[in-house]
Amino acid sequence: MTKGEIVQQPNSRFLKVKCLDCENEQIIFGNASTEVKCLKCDKVLAKPVGGKTKLQPIAREVETLQ
Repeated sequence: MTKGEIVQQPNSRFLKVKCLDCENEQIIFGNASTEVKCLKCDKVLAKPVGGKTKLQPIAREVETLQ
């Protein structure tokens, strides 16, 4: 067995999202436990759902960060 098989990798991730209203980009945690609001226009970008974060229609995922 290699070292990668013994140590389990985390399932959590960070997401770079873009607000479609104000074009602001920010990094959020993929397993956030509270609502995530845009830092510029204060609209809700993501809501917690069952331990994961669900993006709202106003937000788009730009990239996944490891």
